[in-house]
Amino acid sequence: MKISTKGEYGIRALLELTQRYGEGYIQSSEIAAKRNIPENYLYQLLITMRKAGLIRSRRGPQGGHMLARSPEKISLNDAVVVLEGPLSPTLCADEMAPEDCQFAGVCAVREIWTMVTETTYKLLNETSLAQLAQREKEKQAS
Repeated sequence: MKISTKGEYGIRALLELTQRYGEGYIQSSEIAAKRNIPENYLYQLLITMRKAGLIRSRRGPQGGHMLARSPEKISLNDAVVVLEGPLSPTLCADEMAPEDCQFAGVCAVREIWTMVTETTYKLLNETSLAQLAQREKEKQAS
């Protein structure tokens, strides 16, 4: 699995919203400037994340974006799957039933891809936006 620019920028935007959680709605121009994200690209990512229920958005001069729930309740997995799609490095480890593959009975590598997927899912699922924001603060302080 490789995180694309879409995933990278989306996670940066979520981290900015996490750092400012509780401040109300944050305008996309502020997020873009603070996290060095092209504003037009950010706009599309914010739509995707809003539709997925990760953020709430409001139009107008007092509008902007905020997390839809507390940062402790949003995992990195939630964000990555919304932005990047399934975590599996191959279809056979994710969507394809073993019986759909002509090599299922003899394939030794499918087990490895399944373990990679499960391990990745576990790590991302156990990491919340709140934990990432805390790590970010600690790194900025040192």
